[in-house]
Amino acid sequence: FFLACHKGASKMVQRLTYRRRHAYHNKSNKTRIVKTPGGKLVYQYVKKQASPTVCGVSGARLNGLPRRRATDLRCKNVSRKNKTIHRAYGGHLSHAVVRERIVRAFLIEEQKIVKKVLKLQKAKERAAAK
Repeated sequence: FFLACHKGASKMVQRLTYRRRHAYHNKSNKTRIVKTPGGKLVYQYVKKQASPTVCGVSGARLNGLPRRRATDLRCKNVSRKNKTIHRAYGGHLSHAVVRERIVRAFLIEEQKIVKKVLKLQKAKERAAAK
């Protein structure tokens, strides 16, 4: 296998073969050419880039979490603090969605209190009218 140089001379180039039993040149078989300390050229397999973690409600990307493959997250050598965010629904919902839920719950509770107060005032007015 020869590679032609600019001056017309040819130079020998080392042939490379895949190291695994997967002969197809596709997404799951990405490689880099690396020179070993012995001077040989070999293929080094490149892992797929993981998709970012996204919020289940808004679909926004979650900050503070590394892009990791599911198998890497499942294994024991990644500690829990590197998989989650220390907040309610951390690592599942974005901060904006959590904030919105908290505010909504607070406003609903306030509304219930206001309704109860108005009901008591009406009852007092009726009692005073009688």
